[in-house]
Amino acid sequence: MNLSTTHLGHTYRFDSMKDLFAKANEEKSGDRLAGLAADSVQERIAAKAVLGELLLEDIREHPLLPPEEDEVSRIIDNEINQHVYQSIKRWSVSELREYILASETDSEDLKRVSRGLNSEMIAAAAKLMSNLDLVFAANKLEVLTKCNSTIGQKGTIASRLQPNHPTDRVEGMVASLKEGLSYGIGDAVIGINPVEESVESVKRLLHATHDFIQNWNIPTQNCVLAHVTAQMKAIQQGAPADMIFQSIAGTEKANKSFGIDADLLREANELAKVKGTGTGPQRLYFETGQGSELSAESHHDIDQMTLESRNYGFARHYDPFIVNTVVGFIGPEYLYNNKQVIRAGLEDHFMGKMHMIPMGVDVCYTNHTKADQNDMEDLGVLLTTSGVNFIIATPMGDDCMLNYQSMSYHDIATLRETFGKRPSPEFEAWLEKMDIMKSGKLTTSAGDPTIFSR
Repeated sequence: MNLSTTHLGHTYRFDSMKDLFAKANEEKSGDRLAGLAADSVQERIAAKAVLGELLLEDIREHPLLPPEEDEVSRIIDNEINQHVYQSIKRWSVSELREYILASETDSEDLKRVSRGLNSEMIAAAAKLMSNLDLVFAANKLEVLTKCNSTIGQKGTIASRLQPNHPTDRVEGMVASLKEGLSYGIGDAVIGINPVEESVESVKRLLHATHDFIQNWNIPTQNCVLAHVTAQMKAIQQGAPADMIFQSIAGTEKANKSFGIDADLLREANELAKVKGTGTGPQRLYFETGQGSELSAESHHDIDQMTLESRNYGFARHYDPFIVNTVVGFIGPEYLYNNKQVIRAGLEDHFMGKMHMIPMGVDVCYTNHTKADQNDMEDLGVLLTTSGVNFIIATPMGDDCMLNYQSMSYHDIATLRETFGKRPSPEFEAWLEKMDIMKSGKLTTSAGDPTIFSR
């Protein structure tokens, strides 16, 4: 296995697979902070050249984090379909990239190949792709999932309605919920980030959203994004939860810092099947984001993009209803500016889709990042053309509880109309019944939350 190359008389040598993967990554402030990034553009190009020549079996046989040391690695490796892997293991990373991008390769072809790939192989291919490559490849893939309703159909873009409130006041949350629904938002999930993660608070919010959904016969699902253990206790006490949520990471150590492990997530999934209110078969919701392992000092000298891909390999094991990357939420220490946030959002979406994950994105940034709302709208446009399963929306693009900037309710409506996208079919039928939408466009009733008070 060769880890060096010579270009214009200069030889570039890489100390290990970790070193090679990190230096082949596009510029990220998190990799720079961790001391992993390439020292120059020339070194990055050299790393990409060497990475492209590696065989897929080289990557599997020289794991960045060995399965015997990490349960995430074990789960990812155990998920590999041996028959598919044997048929492609002699492909180089460059050949995998060319196969993914070939015009004759369709969604079913990619789904088959995906079963023979581990997360590092998918990350390696993504490192060799331009932004347009990532858009083109991801748009090929259709990943359908069902909880109470089905999302992910080609030609649609769903949305998470995020009616957070700074004090978890039900009346304030419901007011925001009504506004979001009036813009046609909420087919992926009505999901609330609680200020207080007590079981009683979780129960109160779950009951309020469930009752509203039932009263108005809305084809969607509810979720409160507290720690998984608080949700489980609430469900055991009778709270109506369609899904169970948890943030996850790409290493066992980072997951432990979140207070979770693989067994706990299996237990949560079983509880959702037995006592949850979602009809399924998918009942889990995961969130991720580049840099979380480094922030937890649990990255094992692996670059943040590759670790993000491992998130999706871990998530795939549980067959979730939705997964999303909160792409710019951690801050400029990990994604410094608009260019890095946009690149990460496209990488994450593609890598998630290549794992056959129902992938969404929280198109967001914190106020100390060198980015603004125009940049988020740019990424929203790119993701829409990429066939993203869903995007998160907040009132006026400003989350009053989490204090970060995201996409607004009307942004999702604008993206749908601009690109001829529709909500999920069941949700669109409900919107037409409510006179919020007609023939794929919002009506004059849209944006008026009082329609839910008549």
